[in-house]
Amino acid sequence: MTLDVTTIAVGEDDFLVREGIRQVLAVDEDEFWVTGLYGDFDTLLAAVERDRPNVVLTDIRMPPTHTDEGIKLAEYLRETLPEIGVVVLSQFSGPAYALRLLERGSERRGYLLKERVAHRIQLTGAIREVARGGSVIDPKVVEALVTTRSRSDASSMRSLTPREREVLAQMAQGKSNGAIAGELFLTRGGVEKHVNAIFSKLDLPSDTSVSKRVFATLLYLAERQSPRAV
Repeated sequence: MTLDVTTIAVGEDDFLVREGIRQVLAVDEDEFWVTGLYGDFDTLLAAVERDRPNVVLTDIRMPPTHTDEGIKLAEYLRETLPEIGVVVLSQFSGPAYALRLLERGSERRGYLLKERVAHRIQLTGAIREVARGGSVIDPKVVEALVTTRSRSDASSMRSLTPREREVLAQMAQGKSNGAIAGELFLTRGGVEKHVNAIFSKLDLPSDTSVSKRVFATLLYLAERQSPRAV
């Protein structure tokens, strides 16, 4: 195994899906190396902490509870091993889980529908992007998020000033207003002014159950991915 190989730990409780992932990644064995395939949260987490792979490719639901293990793993690794990327595979095209995944920043995070496992180029492209620090959100999830919104979303993004786009890019990394101020040499009040302008221009929903920062991040990532969506 060469130094530039991307190491991947796979978490999936369905044997056939696990084998499908293994076979897909084996085609590019000079680039990807599967460190192990695991069928439950506890075994996967122990292996990740032991082997420190570059990326974890995990089902969103697995034993012991079959609820949101993939999201919980991503949240835990954000705190303990932030250098490890996580691509969550899900059968849910609704945006709720994707929004949760991005709550603490989009860096090194991906959310794909499980159907992408059958498409090698799409799956390996997402792994590459996350491994180098980027983010990937399945276009069907973005479509579900904006389906009730006006088709003016794209023009709304274009209406942002260069400085507002810089602030939004920092927000997408999960940075606080204070951290953004330090990074862009602005006052905290100046950052807050830009953030409010971004929310206004993107016409974000007033529903407080959805973080406006996360919603804005998802729209930003969707625009960045186009037209090279997974």
